[in-house]
Amino acid sequence: MSTVNDMQGRVALVTGGSDGIGLATAMLLAERGATVAVCGRNPERLARALAQLQGLGPAEAHQLDVADAVAFAALVEDVARRHGRLDMLVNNAFSNSYASVADLGLEQWRRDFSVNAEAVFVGTKAALAVMMAQGRGSIVNIASTNGIRAAAGMSSYSASKAALLHFTACAAMEAAPAGVRINTVAPGMVMTAAVEDYMRHFGDLAVRTVQAIPMQRAAQPRELAEAIVFLLSDAASFITGIALPVDGGKSVQLHLPG
Repeated sequence: MSTVNDMQGRVALVTGGSDGIGLATAMLLAERGATVAVCGRNPERLARALAQLQGLGPAEAHQLDVADAVAFAALVEDVARRHGRLDMLVNNAFSNSYASVADLGLEQWRRDFSVNAEAVFVGTKAALAVMMAQGRGSIVNIASTNGIRAAAGMSSYSASKAALLHFTACAAMEAAPAGVRINTVAPGMVMTAAVEDYMRHFGDLAVRTVQAIPMQRAAQPRELAEAIVFLLSDAASFITGIALPVDGGKSVQLHLPG
């Protein structure tokens, strides 16, 4: 449950924070009193996001591609240095190539792994250097239920998200003795611009995908933000290394023939 101002004085960085799940998470953190930094690639969307965030509290925005490992690590270090701390990191930026294995290019494969797995490693490593010295901190990496189960036409995305899930568990075991928690949220279908693009791309298949969700709808970004911020918060103080599906029951649904 959200508690007003229970994150007062804390500093958060959210990647892919200009729209969708990232912006919803940044806004919820700001509502709860945190100072929030977001990064993203699109300057227009970043400007709109920053205006919304500054209406809630202290916020800043940075144009950045997290696939640029040097720049991303430098951003994490800069946010922590300027604010004197870094309490929360949400690795939300993602890349998704829709193609069969036969049609998928090596550069598409590498791009998805660069953003979805390598950038999470870079951000986590940089944040841990700060958080472990502080003796506290929380990181939430955004995976996907496609990293748990197979998805035709999304092999590079699904494989990179599966790698992210296992990396998070390993990193959580290393960080736990220092008081730093690392968890994963695995969204199912969420009504973001990316999902709207998916629905346009796959048409009737996408409609059937929504209908097959036990709750028979897609999630709203705010619903994912609530789960993410819970794991970031002190309410989850004894939770680390988990992968939390937020998917309307899809990942545990029994599939029967016919």
